[in-house]
Amino acid sequence: MTTASASAPAMSGAFVVLALSLLLGIQPVTTDLYLPALPSLTHALGASVGQAQLTLSGLLLAFGCSQLVWGPVSDRFGRKPVLLLGLSIYTLAAVGSAFAGTIDTLLAWRLAQGAAMGAVVMCARALVRDLYAPEAGARAISKGLSGLGVIACLSIPLGGVVAELWGWRAALLTLAVFGGGTLVLIAMRFEETLACPDPRALRPSALLATWMGIVRHPQFIAFALLAMTTYAGLFTFLAASSFVFITLFGVTKVHYGLLMCLMALAYLVGTFLCRALLKRLGVQRTVVVGGALSLAGGGVMAVLAWSGVAGVWPIMLPMLLYMLGHGIHQPCGQAGAVGPFPHAAGAASALSGCLMMLSAFAVGQWLGASMDGSAQPMITGIGVSAAVTAAVAWGLVRRLRMQR
Repeated sequence: MTTASASAPAMSGAFVVLALSLLLGIQPVTTDLYLPALPSLTHALGASVGQAQLTLSGLLLAFGCSQLVWGPVSDRFGRKPVLLLGLSIYTLAAVGSAFAGTIDTLLAWRLAQGAAMGAVVMCARALVRDLYAPEAGARAISKGLSGLGVIACLSIPLGGVVAELWGWRAALLTLAVFGGGTLVLIAMRFEETLACPDPRALRPSALLATWMGIVRHPQFIAFALLAMTTYAGLFTFLAASSFVFITLFGVTKVHYGLLMCLMALAYLVGTFLCRALLKRLGVQRTVVVGGALSLAGGGVMAVLAWSGVAGVWPIMLPMLLYMLGHGIHQPCGQAGAVGPFPHAAGAASALSGCLMMLSAFAVGQWLGASMDGSAQPMITGIGVSAAVTAAVAWGLVRRLRMQR
């Protein structure tokens, strides 16, 4: 593997990809697997739709904000200790969520789960910069995100089957199994990737200077915005689709799970397309192609809705186009945002991740207030996200002078 440091650990390239797949994949497992159970969870706990959606958007807010702490901590003490702590808290919180008796208790455990997930995903993105130069990092993280795509393909159908057979608590308990298994693997096989921990990383003055340097960097701004805007569209779909498809269109939980599997498969294809395009076109022109796919998906969905064409497939088919673009934007956006900061990859990864999750929380709050029993709020949100993503790809990213 192409490394950024001569002192890189002796982990095989295959294990690094496996670790990345599991660490990055904890996010779709946490957000997607319980989606088929969300309507029944809402009914069982006597919650409103807005309260139920807060178990998703609140989790993502904790996920995003916690990375601002975990990033500098990992730059100071290394990736492995933070991973072990994060996975331990995550597993405990998953068990607590499964046995929650009220919507408030469930929300509290989900917030803890989100904060722990921040440690895991942030370290995954940071270790890519520990091991790889920026251009190679985009290809490497796309392999990990391909693994994430496979996990996402399995998560919602599995959640649908588990929720249908054993109920929503069993679906939430499945997250503990994933977290515990990943914890054991990392404890036994993962080797530290941070060659030179920064003893100044947690000093307030040094931390402020690091953050200011990151947020002012044009490459960080462009790629962090790209990752943020494309994720906002995906989150709009994730937060609203179970209510739209199951409640409005009457599909079964298992059918809904299969539809989400198809969407995740499109994302998986997008990550493979990303790697092929990177070899031929480079990062910036690859992102331009992704912008066209994003805009095509969001635009077609909006036009069909405005024309009065309603149903599952008028939403799903354009969403598949959007997910192809998402599979291009996420590897490029996540690797590009940390690329200029080899000695502060944790802080850069944290800031990028925080922006993504703040946008998701804002979308969740807007959806909670806007859902009116129709699919229109969801379609509007995806259309706006697609347009802004294309503007960032074709404007900010295309005009960058990339740091190598």
